[in-house]
Amino acid sequence: MLSRTADNLYWLARYMERADTAARALEVGARIALMPSAGHGYRNEWDALLQASGTAEIFRRKYGDAVQRNLESHFFFDVDNPSSVAACITRARENGRIVRTALTAQVWDALNSAFQELRQLERAPRSDLSLFRLTEWTLKQAALVRGAIDATLLRNDGSQFLNIGYHLERADNTARLLDVKYYVLLPKADFVGSGLDNYQWSTLLRAMSVHRAFHWAYGGEITAPKIADFLILNNQCPRALITCAEGLHQNLAKLAKFYHRESAAQDAASALLHRLQQTSVEEIFDEGMHEFLTRFIREVAEIGRIVHEVYLSGDNR
Repeated sequence: MLSRTADNLYWLARYMERADTAARALEVGARIALMPSAGHGYRNEWDALLQASGTAEIFRRKYGDAVQRNLESHFFFDVDNPSSVAACITRARENGRIVRTALTAQVWDALNSAFQELRQLERAPRSDLSLFRLTEWTLKQAALVRGAIDATLLRNDGSQFLNIGYHLERADNTARLLDVKYYVLLPKADFVGSGLDNYQWSTLLRAMSVHRAFHWAYGGEITAPKIADFLILNNQCPRALITCAEGLHQNLAKLAKFYHRESAAQDAASALLHRLQQTSVEEIFDEGMHEFLTRFIREVAEIGRIVHEVYLSGDNR
């Protein structure tokens, strides 16, 4: 496969997963903002999302105050924000258009329909668009594209590049959403185990669509150690960091077999997976949740850099 084709497939997947996460972040902020005492944290619940998303400076230059109306524009409609739903779906559709012949009709239809419906939403009066309507629409479109990919694409190297993109992006985004909760939203250590703490954890689980799955896996009370284990170390959770690392490792191994050569990307993914497999919840809390997640995000970014260098830059083709 040409490196430019692989690059477009890889970024198509990353952009759709990023759009999905932007919607989930908005839902986290909106639900936690309903709590009367939620504004007494590190900054506030909306500013926390900006810090974790890495777009705080972009936002402040354009909007100023981190209030819900501005955040809705920033995370959903603003094409100047490369992580907004509108920017990501537009770029995913453009990547798909460029490699149209590498996609099935079902995948293209899902991508193109999402783009056309987005244009309609952009023309609708903002007063007619509730935040939860926007977030539910985004999650539905991302699921339709992902479902079409899983159900109709040949399991060849193109499919593997799509999956690598998905797993890298989901790993980064799950870590960032976790960091919003644990490092920024919780006001102080006294709140650990409180009603506010448990409400925030529950909100995070619902935003990731794994609330019921968590209760199936653990049952009983929602606690920080259970959540950390579920979203970081439990490979039964579809959004867990270790699940993403396993998917990344498996697809890079398939690429190595397909191209009859191993790569530095495969080695880096194997090392990341091994570290997670050897880690316990107690070790994560001893290091500090924020410090652990920051290190993980850097490691995922480094794997992304190596994947680009080895497969997507054209230097090795």
